[in-house]
Amino acid sequence: MSQPYDRVILGDLVLPDGVLEGGYVALRGETIAAIGQGAPPPSNATEDHSGRLIFPGLVDGHMHTSSSIGWPGIEGATTSAAAGGVTTCVDMPYDIPLPVTDAAILKEKVEWLHKLAHVDVALYGTIRKDGGVDAIAELAEAGACSFKFSTYEYDAVRFPRIDPGLMREAFAEIAKTNLMVAVHNEDQELVMKLTAEAKAAGHTDPIWHCRTRPPLAENLANLAIFEIGLETGAHVHIAHSSLARGFDIAEDFRAAGARSSGEACLHYFCMTEEDIIRLEGFGKCNPPFRTQDEVERMWASLLLGKVAYISTDHAPWQRERKIYKGDIFALGAGLTGMQSFAPVMFTLLEERGLPLTLMAKYCAEEPARYHGLDPKKGSIALGSDADLCVIERGDFTFDQAKIIDRPEFQHSAYHGRALRGRVAATYLRGERIWDGEKVLARPGQGRFVPRQHSRPVELG
Repeated sequence: MSQPYDRVILGDLVLPDGVLEGGYVALRGETIAAIGQGAPPPSNATEDHSGRLIFPGLVDGHMHTSSSIGWPGIEGATTSAAAGGVTTCVDMPYDIPLPVTDAAILKEKVEWLHKLAHVDVALYGTIRKDGGVDAIAELAEAGACSFKFSTYEYDAVRFPRIDPGLMREAFAEIAKTNLMVAVHNEDQELVMKLTAEAKAAGHTDPIWHCRTRPPLAENLANLAIFEIGLETGAHVHIAHSSLARGFDIAEDFRAAGARSSGEACLHYFCMTEEDIIRLEGFGKCNPPFRTQDEVERMWASLLLGKVAYISTDHAPWQRERKIYKGDIFALGAGLTGMQSFAPVMFTLLEERGLPLTLMAKYCAEEPARYHGLDPKKGSIALGSDADLCVIERGDFTFDQAKIIDRPEFQHSAYHGRALRGRVAATYLRGERIWDGEKVLARPGQGRFVPRQHSRPVELG
């Protein structure tokens, strides 16, 4: 007779291809050893979530822990991730004081993760504005899962613009690693010109953030990065498309032989230009919110399978840097998104009558696959880490005061939003780290997750 499992977790399992009602996940150590339906097998412990939905732990493929306060930001961001059903964060390289441009900096960041992180974290690498292509291979060898560049400069050191010549050189080197390179996609010259004109005319109210970053700014950048990708053979990825057109362009380039893809952020499926008027600085992000018609086009793109995955672009700024005082251009661009990810995504699917399997696929399985974290992360599958997000249906309201982070980061574009579900529990490698009310994980319980393999991503 086989030994009993260490633990069995009961509930309705949401898999990418269907829902297994009355299901169970059986664990040995930190991994999934059995999946089934009906009477559970013998185990040393049972956790009963019958009537609740069990998703794979979400994998947020795009977030920033250390862009506003440096390494200490890791702790708060990953704590709120645990409360939001996110078990793996893929963290951007644009940190204070220095971005992750070589293996030594990546190693230092890993050491801080092992001191502060509450969930598991994979890491992007990048290059300097003046070079650093020679460090690409060592970053890949050190475990970076992907690279990130920008066509728009937010800071000459921390978040620089990479010019087309250097980008071409870097893409060619990245192509040798089979890693994906994501690009912040806004045309700097166009945005700077429109912003200068708006300021000169006294147009500094919130809606002008949208007007000075029009769809054309995204599409010009998309065309440029994909052309460079087509020439170099690199897998080039739009870091956050607010437009369905971005996914169409990626599809056109794939038809021409390019390795091209793009992700969307959750807010582009529900926020519109009217929301930045209401939210002011707390609704400022780049690219900006679009029209309701564009929101509908985004959903259509998702349902047609054109979107690689859905992320949050969690980029918390201190409340003081988000308070509108007459000039929208003076404020920090970025939203909090960790703790709202699972409940808002779940709610949007429920409101539209769409399959909940879309959340398992586009918020867990696909981001893990694109970043080379599969099969370890992103799936309820044999041998995978026992990372789980348990959703309880009901009528709830998102309250920004309950965000588990530093007080200055307790703000959200979703404050006051009606929800159809809440995160009742989160499991990281088989251990419950959120019980619906408080985070049970300890700082440093999270681990660095290096890329698991060197296979290129299979694109549709």
